[in-house]
Amino acid sequence: MNSWDKRFQTVEYVYGEQPNTFIKNYADYLKNYTNIAAYAEGEGRNAVFLASEGHTVTAFDYAQSGLQKTQQLAKKYDVIVETKLTDLLQDELPVEFFDAAIMVFGHFPVEQQYEVLKRIIDSVKPGGLIMMELYSIYQLPYASGGPKQLEFLYDPIDVLAWCQSHKILHFFTGEQVRNEGILHTGLAHTIQFIIEKS
Repeated sequence: MNSWDKRFQTVEYVYGEQPNTFIKNYADYLKNYTNIAAYAEGEGRNAVFLASEGHTVTAFDYAQSGLQKTQQLAKKYDVIVETKLTDLLQDELPVEFFDAAIMVFGHFPVEQQYEVLKRIIDSVKPGGLIMMELYSIYQLPYASGGPKQLEFLYDPIDVLAWCQSHKILHFFTGEQVRNEGILHTGLAHTIQFIIEKS
């Protein structure tokens, strides 16, 4: 059992049942994209929200307990979400299969961040959308959530460089208020992007 498995073994949804604010506020970008992958999806709040908006959603996570909670949440809101137990660093992902992909606060060591991002982009068809919100390296002094180790945070300059070969529809880095469950509370420093795959 990994640490995320342990974290999600609670009745309570530690990141809440409501979608991430960025995903909710920018969901219109996804309206013509039917088949969506939600990566590092945890307890399923974003996947269930997108399913309730009419999308076909597959949630990927490597915590079995998180995926079980995703199914419970989908049932509660009367939607269907497919779940796949997946290690984004090691397991095969579909290639050019999804119309769009999202990832919210997926934490990976700095030397593996580009590889994960690339694999997520590869899983989307050309012309598809990729949307993410990540904690930036400037999040460290904030007490509002996210990893406490610098090597699990993202450098906005790196992320912008990784997006550069695609059409950037939205890019933001700076302070955002995030009140999501008990583990994301208050002012945070994030990176957001929406890109259209070349």
